[in-house]
Amino acid sequence: MKIALSLDSACDLTKELIEKYDFKTLPFGVNLGDRFIYDGEISTLEIFDWADKNKTLPKTNAINEESFKEHFEKLLRSYDAVIHFSISSEISCACNNAIMASKNFKNVYVIDSLSLSTGISLLAIYARKLVEAGKNAKEIVELVQKRIPAIQASFIVERLDYLHRGGRCSAIALLGANILKIRPQIEVVDGKLCNTNKFRGKMEKCVGDYCQSVLKKYNTPDKSVIFITHSHAEESMVNAAREALKDMGFENVYETTAGCTISSHCGKNTLGILYLNDGEEA
Repeated sequence: MKIALSLDSACDLTKELIEKYDFKTLPFGVNLGDRFIYDGEISTLEIFDWADKNKTLPKTNAINEESFKEHFEKLLRSYDAVIHFSISSEISCACNNAIMASKNFKNVYVIDSLSLSTGISLLAIYARKLVEAGKNAKEIVELVQKRIPAIQASFIVERLDYLHRGGRCSAIALLGANILKIRPQIEVVDGKLCNTNKFRGKMEKCVGDYCQSVLKKYNTPDKSVIFITHSHAEESMVNAAREALKDMGFENVYETTAGCTISSHCGKNTLGILYLNDGEEA
């Protein structure tokens, strides 16, 4: 059985990794005022410049049902089945749109990752291994769904103004955080974004503390792959994350830059480590 693995652009993968794992992607839309673009058509740095200049956030447009239908139909011309990995249904209506579109076909399966960014990609990479092992589509879906609760997806955020503009942070909290240099940890819990910790001080130090805290709390990682995903973070922040991970024994440490969809909601210098926490305890 020839199986296509499909992801939306919220997966935040590089072109090289998309090619390596032979993934098929479909972009979200982004509105910068009256200007509509597809995720990936411009740099996220342009997104930040526009948001700072206009003091408002871009509006992200979920992929609609018709676009998913066309995407699946095209893939089925070359493949026997399609497995699509979606951003959490608790975060975007894109997942439901994909499910509705899949009902037009016999061999299209939609997996609600209950995650975002490279948390989605972790599941797809696992699925690629199952495809290569000769599993059929139904078997792959069942095995992948069992690992969804194991996704550890979290980020440390430097700038609360993006969260404030998006209605996820009060003006008082924004003021206090700016004065005290408080950096919140945003974690995906049951498919939703939650503030589960906070750090204080310079971002380089906070990144190191955040990574150590996460690895201590979620201490049974599958060491085959981990992502350092960030929204154009400073090099010192990325180095701090790599330093925290260097003795953990991960086989593949992938660094990716968040696309327009994710970056539009978190701002620059957001950084996260993402992995599946269902390995063996050290």
